[in-house]
Amino acid sequence: METKYTQIYYSPIGVIKIVASNYCIEELVFIDDAAVSKTELSENSPPVIQQCIDELLEYFAGKRRSFTVAINQEGTEFQQRVWKELYEVPFGKNLSYGELAKKMGDPNAVRAAAAANGKNKIAIIVPCHRIVGADKSLVGYAWGKARKKWLLQHEFRLALGVQTLF
Repeated sequence: METKYTQIYYSPIGVIKIVASNYCIEELVFIDDAAVSKTELSENSPPVIQQCIDELLEYFAGKRRSFTVAINQEGTEFQQRVWKELYEVPFGKNLSYGELAKKMGDPNAVRAAAAANGKNKIAIIVPCHRIVGADKSLVGYAWGKARKKWLLQHEFRLALGVQTLF
């Protein structure tokens, strides 16, 4: 069994728990500060965790638009396809769930694509926050609409000079 390492990153929009193997990030999720257990934290984390934190710092500082840190998350073949499509949505852009389903080749798979989107456990890097409602409204985000709004506004401001998107 491969060793898992856990670290905490305090982002501008909340505490992020990072879980990694020796070689890749497997989970990057927002958690409540109270949920941080000191016993969970790894003392000797692999370099991939520091790379992830460095890239997140650059992202939040407006100096990074895409990530190069290695990632891997377990999921069904369909979920993997959805997450790959999410990963391809450019910084400063968004898609509706319907557009996401169409890109995957099945316009009728809107609910399935939305469900897979919601199962993403690598926030920000696999940018599930870039998926919006058909009318471009803020809908669902596992870690809260306020965070989704912040992330989208951050990206739109940097990419397009737009101050308020929603």
